[in-house]
Amino acid sequence: VQTRWTASEFLPIVYSICHTYDSWFFLFYYRPANSSRIFYGVMFDAGSTGTRIHVYTFIQKDPEELPVLDNEMFHSIKPGLSAYADTPEMGGYTVRQLLKVAKKTVPRLEWKRTPLVLKATAGLRLLPSEKAQALLEQVQDVFDESPFFVPDDSVSIMNGTNEGILAWVTVNFLTGHLYAETRKTVGILDLGGGSTQITFLPKSKKTIGSSPDDYIARIDMLNSTYELYTHSYLGNGLMAARLAALGALGAEGLEWRVFKSSCLPKKFREEWSFGGLTYIVSGIPDGYVGYKLCYQEVLKVVKGIVHQPYELKDTSVFYAFSYYFDRAVDAGLIDRTQGGMLEVRDFKKRAKEVCNKMSKYHLISPFLCMDMTYITCLLKDGFGFKENTVLQLTKKVNNVETSWALGATFNHFQNLKIYR
Repeated sequence: VQTRWTASEFLPIVYSICHTYDSWFFLFYYRPANSSRIFYGVMFDAGSTGTRIHVYTFIQKDPEELPVLDNEMFHSIKPGLSAYADTPEMGGYTVRQLLKVAKKTVPRLEWKRTPLVLKATAGLRLLPSEKAQALLEQVQDVFDESPFFVPDDSVSIMNGTNEGILAWVTVNFLTGHLYAETRKTVGILDLGGGSTQITFLPKSKKTIGSSPDDYIARIDMLNSTYELYTHSYLGNGLMAARLAALGALGAEGLEWRVFKSSCLPKKFREEWSFGGLTYIVSGIPDGYVGYKLCYQEVLKVVKGIVHQPYELKDTSVFYAFSYYFDRAVDAGLIDRTQGGMLEVRDFKKRAKEVCNKMSKYHLISPFLCMDMTYITCLLKDGFGFKENTVLQLTKKVNNVETSWALGATFNHFQNLKIYR
């Protein structure tokens, strides 16, 4: 039986784009317009404390809409690429190991047309440029040897603005807000190791008018333009904030200097590594400890650095993840599996308890007092949230990791236009 289709019943699908010096070539294949197609995307998140691989399975039902996410395969490995600043070959090896996850998940016949992308974040932004570049080149070599489709600019350092915006896209896609006609969305708070991001859709023109110009960005998506408040604070991630509070950022003589803090247990003394460097940190054996003293230490990392959006004085819905989630779990505020809703004052109350009873929480983490106090300070004195502001603490939404990775994958396929 021969089936005839008219030209209008064919749906062109772009599988790959090849660039020459003066032209673009689009490779198409055709399928009936009423059929769905399955395709895959592999996104590496090279963070400051670990490298993660996200292998997404999509179903495209309507070419005018975002695809349906059918499945995510996720795996992570520690430490992050920045830990291999002096041995970039080892950094490449960790990526090669994670690639095995992609090979197991994506059908072999789909390898050649499944894009492979790695975006590095604050860990590499904080490194000297030549060391960051050496790591990226090692990853590029691993990608070029792989059987997957390697697009142009497949290995790069992502700027902080895109990190916040694409995390916002991820969360609002997973919560169904991007499909709603009301344009009611949720904000995001992402606390990484090296940087922290805040992104939301302002309801008030005063928020936009009172914000620095580079804190407002626009994104075109699904025939709509969203004007977002977004900013990434490099150096205000949880691990970088520890360094700043300890006075260890850019310090010399690391082999003999001891960095002390009233946020740490008095008898604590240990080596601690971040970004490929090792520091000796300790409490103050003959000094005072506690929440008030600790708060003064971390306040200097936030005060005058973090902008307070006008609108946060009102109630808005925010999803908080990454280290916000992890430390809330460590402090016993939420369940690791379920997540939960917390008020800002819950972080403050538990921070006081942890700092004033350090011996009780020492085995969980000697840094728990410092971390919980910093989170409290960042939310209250940094962003300006009220103590009764409710945050949705989550690691996954609909069984998918909350991060910028899904939004970045959409950006690769859909070319979301992000501009200031």
